[in-house]
Amino acid sequence: MLKAGTKAPNFTLPDQRGDLVSLSDFEGKKVILYFYSKDNTPGCTRQACAFARNYGELQKENAVVIGVSKDSAASHLRFAGKYELPFILLADPELQAIQAYGVWQEKKLYGKVSMGVMRSTYLINEEGIIEKVMPKVKPDTNAEEILVYLKEK
Repeated sequence: MLKAGTKAPNFTLPDQRGDLVSLSDFEGKKVILYFYSKDNTPGCTRQACAFARNYGELQKENAVVIGVSKDSAASHLRFAGKYELPFILLADPELQAIQAYGVWQEKKLYGKVSMGVMRSTYLINEEGIIEKVMPKVKPDTNAEEILVYLKEK
């Protein structure tokens, strides 16, 4: 994973509507960039809904929320619609951002080893520098932890 204090790698990926979105589009804002494994899975759904619940407060802190997974834009559109997610979901089936941010890692589940997205969150400041790195976050508390951090600054 990348370290705090380093320049955040730029990327351009399609959002849930198929529009291309680049990290550089958000210069001057804080970006909460969170990586998750799959739409509509229990943990990923809880995490997305927690960000949705806190979205208004996060916006007051000059922050945008961007979720990234390997899922397609069409899958993201259904996921966002089903749970009324007000933020951007980016499709990264080619692992462009996922690998650039070092979250494509070996995972072990029931003794089986495979590669997958490690649930992680980066807070990127207004100048495009990684301010905070949160590896292996918990889906139920990730959004609130970021909000508390932003309010305390």
